[in-house]
Amino acid sequence: MPIIVSQKHKKLVVPLAGTEILFPGAPAGPLPNTILLDHNVANTILLRGLGHTVPSPMRLYYHFPHPADEPPFETQYDTCRLMSENPRCYNLNDKGTGKTRTALWTWDYLYGTGMCGKLLVVAPLSTLHFTWAAEVFKIGLNRKVAVLHGTKKQRLEGLASDADIYVINHDGFKVIGKEIAERIDITALCLDELAVYRNNSDRSKQMRKAAQRFDIVWGMTGSPMPQEPTDVWAQAKIVRPNSVSKYRKQTRDLLMMQISQYLWKPRADAVENAFSILQPAVRYALDDVTELPETIYRTIDVELSAQQRRTHKKVKDELVALVKNKTINASNAGVALNKLLQVAGGWVYTKNPDFVRLDAAPRMAALITEIQSAAHKVIVFIPWIHTIEGIAEVFDRLDVGFKYLKIHESSQSREEVLHQFQNVTDPNDPRYAKVLLVHPRMVHHGVTLTAADTVIWYCPYLSYEVYDQANSRVIRAGQKHKQQILHMQATKEETYCYQVLGAKERLQDKLLDLLENQTAESVR
Repeated sequence: MPIIVSQKHKKLVVPLAGTEILFPGAPAGPLPNTILLDHNVANTILLRGLGHTVPSPMRLYYHFPHPADEPPFETQYDTCRLMSENPRCYNLNDKGTGKTRTALWTWDYLYGTGMCGKLLVVAPLSTLHFTWAAEVFKIGLNRKVAVLHGTKKQRLEGLASDADIYVINHDGFKVIGKEIAERIDITALCLDELAVYRNNSDRSKQMRKAAQRFDIVWGMTGSPMPQEPTDVWAQAKIVRPNSVSKYRKQTRDLLMMQISQYLWKPRADAVENAFSILQPAVRYALDDVTELPETIYRTIDVELSAQQRRTHKKVKDELVALVKNKTINASNAGVALNKLLQVAGGWVYTKNPDFVRLDAAPRMAALITEIQSAAHKVIVFIPWIHTIEGIAEVFDRLDVGFKYLKIHESSQSREEVLHQFQNVTDPNDPRYAKVLLVHPRMVHHGVTLTAADTVIWYCPYLSYEVYDQANSRVIRAGQKHKQQILHMQATKEETYCYQVLGAKERLQDKLLDLLENQTAESVR
């Protein structure tokens, strides 16, 4: 007879044959030759090992807190099933599939049933407040969260606070790793963007050692092989150290073939073998989430640096004074707003020198994180030439793990660059570029860029026509994937611009309203 689930009592009615050894002393069930077992994760795993089909206890009994208009996806239910039943596993779902919520839900279920202790999340700096802490609040999770950021003293104060979830960035973990190790009440570890540990750096070695003491270790990334298949070795040494060879060289020989003394290339089956190392795992593409529309619009909230905040306040105060004195009108309001947006972006036009660079580290970190975690190609729309050049310089200076192309008004060979971006699709081709940095006016008509499925607006552009047409480069015939349109924002002005663009209104007609509203706020 099949296993019967008593959902009301959270019990399993199990045939006696073959189970008496695993469950000695189990009470007799309500039917002949059956036993009665608690329907929990441990019993579910044991019974499945005997060949029985047993539903996920988390799916049946957990209430999955969520906003009223955002119920869980079927792919999220399945992801939670795998994570709840595998203490050390990988969530390799694409960006936009809801990995953060699945980790929070799964931990909350296990914590509530006494199967684990408190949770430590190690994540990119740009996601600490605006992704992890915000999601705890947004889904209505009744747990306290502490973000460990700032000086070492501030991080330790946060760690000492009475919280259920502690969130820290990857480099911040290096600062207080010793103190975290002493917190034996924190037994669950979630590593967001696991691929940052893809090499054998000191940071990776420290996490490899630190992860050993946790009962639960989840590695999350949508791009586990950002540079080459051997990237998986260092990640597996953290999450499931016994699943790979002791030395990276042995994994390299499995996945790569040597062409010359210094040149190695992936074997034909390298990707499949690399994914076999990262097991158990769940991997859903954004296209697999049937509940989502074909085009998804999201905001990426970022912080201003201290320098940006000071400059933003100064420029804004000057504009408010102009509005009060009636010396600003619709014709020059766009120039005024542009200045505020440039401050948020980090590069500001001036008379001498041509522009001033501000510290925009939080926004740049968020941009790089979004690109690295994207499954396919990405277009970054940037409204100013000097900002395009500045971002390119940052990419060149850092080990970002991806190649880029750029186009702006002074660029040469626009058609050649667009052809290369659209048609070179093999990541092993030396001409392959994952990212296109481009001024929106350079591609807003007559260009097909469906090789990309993600658009990132580094800052808003003050024209609905250009904004809409630029997005249409990926939202058109020939597109094989769901599309994401991401809006980066840190200020009220940026939020306002995206709201107006989303409402399909002429932004120029709304600029004075924004400035006047801010003037009224300054008076109150």
